[in-house]
Amino acid sequence: MVTVFEGGDWAELAVAKMLLDAEKIPFVTQGEGVQDLFGLGRVIGGFNQITGPVQLRVREEDADRAREVLLELEDAPES
Repeated sequence: MVTVFEGGDWAELAVAKMLLDAEKIPFVTQGEGVQDLFGLGRVIGGFNQITGPVQLRVREEDADRAREVLLELEDAPES
């Protein structure tokens, strides 16, 4: 598995998941379920400083396509 997205912005994470789903690229999340386990949870920097940011991981053979799809996140205007 290869990490193609990493971050603590929950809106951006939701969009990244939606983009991968729309392209039928299977993925798993790492760290999403443990964000609130230790103390402050997501308060500092958008993710738990102990467990680190949430990662979206895909199969190695899907990584290039997933990265291309996720470029839309970088091109999206800030609101």
